[in-house]
Formats: sequence, C-alpha cells, structure tokens
Amino acid sequence: SFILSRSGSSAGVGFAIPAAMVRRAVDTALGGKSTLVRPWLGAKGDGMTTEIARSLGLSRPDGILVSDVYPGGPADKAGLKTGDVILGINGEAVNDPKALNYRVGLLNPNDAAALKVLRAGKELSLTARVTPPSGAPKDQRALSGNFPLNGATVVNLSPAVADEIGLDPFVASKGVMIYALSGRSYAAAAGFRPGDIVKDVNGQAITSTAQLESVMKSARRFTITISRGGQNITAQF
Repeated sequence: SFILSRSGSSAGVGFAIPAAMVRRAVDTALGGKSTLVRPWLGAKGDGMTTEIARSLGLSRPDGILVSDVYPGGPADKAGLKTGDVILGINGEAVNDPKALNYRVGLLNPNDAAALKVLRAGKELSLTARVTPPSGAPKDQRALSGNFPLNGATVVNLSPAVADEIGLDPFVASKGVMIYALSGRSYAAAAGFRPGDIVKDVNGQAITSTAQLESVMKSARRFTITISRGGQNITAQF
C-alpha cells in the first residue's frame, strides 16, 4: 500500500494490507455504510512460551494463553475462561494475539466463531458469536463554566468507545475520559491532557459525563484525581 524509501525510488520497506481486510472494507462501503464495524471476541491473551507449553503438557508452544475475558462479552458467553489456550478459530491455527485479532477481524458482526480450546489437558470446541464492542452511550459533552475542566470535551468510556478511539477495551472500559481540549481553555492551562481519565472529584467517584458536569457546576473548590499512563494524579484548584 505504500513504501518507506530514503532515496525516493522503489527501494525500501514495503507495507501491505491483507486482501481479506480490504474486502471487508469494500463490502461495507458497497452496502451503503460509511464506517467499518469490527467484531469483537472479548478475550485477550499472550503467545505461548516453551516454558508455559511444557507446564501445560504441550509438545510445542502452540496457541494463545487467555489472560482475560471481558464479563458479558462474546467469549464469556461462549464459556471461554482465563487459563484456557486458544489453538484455533474457524479451522485456522492462531499462535499470537495479532493472528487471533486478524482472524476475528475477517468476520462480520454476529458471525459465529468456532474456537478450538485446550483446557486442563483436554480439547474443547466452543462457539462464540462475535459482536461489536458495546457499553454505555458515549454522551460526548463540551464542559463550560467557572471550573477547572472548562474547555474540556469528555466522553463516557466503554469497550465500544475504547475501540473507536484506538484504546484497549480491557484497560479503558469504564469511567470518563477527556476526549479533547480547547487550546486556550482553563483545562488546557491547568495541565489536563486528552486521554486523561477523570477518577473522582471532591471524593466522588466519577462514572458518567452527566455526573461529572453536575459535580463541577455545583462546587467552588475542587480536588480532582485523574489517571494518566496508569498513574493516578491528584490536584487541588
């Protein structure tokens, strides 16, 4: 699809998009839609190492060791559990998380995915109906008023919103995130950044954009805790 070349000639590092992924996008466009909706399994894991494979009684390090299953997601409903090993999907072997994501990404929303799973030394067959990530409505709000988050646009986090903006749905699955900042706003001058997750204000845990707006408008002094890069930061205003 493009090439990275120091000389400008056709010599360098080439990049390609798999034809199967292009077909999904083209089919979506031909169907009259403007957004490609990606299906979601709701499970993540790590590639198998030789040591882990040996401990599980495997002759070689095949498959993906499931480290997390999203509650209520397609994988959870199918019966997949933490500690399971996914060996394949729809007859295709998967040996790393990218391969699993690719195979799921080729499916249409609500398609059935046949999972070949190893659990406690026994192979199982599970069927997961992959769906788009879901969750609370985005409820995007531009905050305005005499408070520290004036000029911040905030959204409710959910697996769907996290997937839309390129975050890990497992990490950013709930709470309220600063989506954008007006360049000359009080919020920008105070040091807030897009991507900050507002955890609590004046001791109240923040769970929705509507609640955050209400709390900000009803107070005059503010103690705000945000999560940034996995660390909590608290400031007083």
